[in-house]
Amino acid sequence: MRSLLALIGLVPALVRAQSFTSYFTGDTADAVTTPQGGLCLMGGATESDPAMVWFLERASGGDVLVLRASGSNGYNDYMYSDLGVTLNSVETIVCNSAAASNEPYVHQRIQQAEAIWFAGGDQWNYVSYWQNTPVDSLVRAAIAQRNVVIGGTSAGMAILGGYRFTAQNGTVTSSTALNNPYGPQVTLGSSPFMGAPGMYNVVADSHFDAPDRRGRLLTFIARSYVDNGTPAFGLACNEYVAVCIDDDGIAHVYGDYPNYDEFAWFVQASCDVMLPPETCTPGTPLTWDHNGLAVKVCKVPGTQSGTYTFDMNDRKTTIGGTWEDWSAVAGALVTAPGAAPECVTGVSDGHAVQLWQCLLEDAGARLTGVPAEAAVTVFDASGRRLPAESFVQSDGIRVRWSAKGMALVRVVVGKEQRAFRVVR
Repeated sequence: MRSLLALIGLVPALVRAQSFTSYFTGDTADAVTTPQGGLCLMGGATESDPAMVWFLERASGGDVLVLRASGSNGYNDYMYSDLGVTLNSVETIVCNSAAASNEPYVHQRIQQAEAIWFAGGDQWNYVSYWQNTPVDSLVRAAIAQRNVVIGGTSAGMAILGGYRFTAQNGTVTSSTALNNPYGPQVTLGSSPFMGAPGMYNVVADSHFDAPDRRGRLLTFIARSYVDNGTPAFGLACNEYVAVCIDDDGIAHVYGDYPNYDEFAWFVQASCDVMLPPETCTPGTPLTWDHNGLAVKVCKVPGTQSGTYTFDMNDRKTTIGGTWEDWSAVAGALVTAPGAAPECVTGVSDGHAVQLWQCLLEDAGARLTGVPAEAAVTVFDASGRRLPAESFVQSDGIRVRWSAKGMALVRVVVGKEQRAFRVVR
């Protein structure tokens, strides 16, 4: 692991109207290679050298771009020469303001990169500087069209979730989040951003063990269930841990276990229960319990070789992982040893379920875009199943139930599932 990065051998910084600063190392001629794609997420402390080697090798000898909103050139020599991976260049661009998002030079460097890395910092700067700008759209295009490898650490990891904690009002502790899941510091967003592969409806959290962030991640997932009708999937890394996900969807966990307690955490609403929180409202401590079985967690050790894995396809198969059950009772986190979910937990990239819609009607709701073979169930706000009937018509699936108030309409088709929050 690196302890000190050399700060020499850099092309002098390029400054454009102070909106950004560039630090360049290597060959200034663009190298056009075929990147191998993939995703690398790091927990936010010292980088994992084996995981970083994995990331850099997937650039196929091309150009690496580091994007950040603070700091300077700390990655350049580390990536370019310290790890023994052949690269054409490493460039760090520090965005000093939101104006950098409109700079043609920044756009060009994104378009020429084979690997893009997001450094740590303040994730609200990243979101407020880049969301709905050319930086955002060009990164998404680089992933979708050129299969660039992408990664980040700390705040740079957090912003790669399709559902994310934005830190707009600063960070939030587990205790604060659990005791008021709608407090001013629990700022969450799900607008399209960066398009990291496999991260649709995934919330990422770093520095997971310092301090203990289990409670806040549970709160984020509970909020996603109530607000969006679909629980997000949680992926978290302890400080010195990295997760590398290949195109095959297998997450390899890197760290220094068993010398240290270094783990990645894969957190999901239990599909064996699949019920919303009993209490998740503003100003009230969170309760999401269901007899202690609300949430399933796979805890996977990180090793120098990345031997231990978690399958992001079925969200169930693991090598080396152990299972826990998590819940929240009146704002207190409860954990216990558990077992792997027995039901099918896998989901696809989410494009199909994005087309599903739930339209409120007087007697219930109408589902459109949903296959006729869908299994439909309805729950009230406390998670109790309501008597309901569904039938297929030419304009969709009609669902009927008599109870008034908030209800959750859950739709399951094979490995796809989504829940819609409606109020009658």
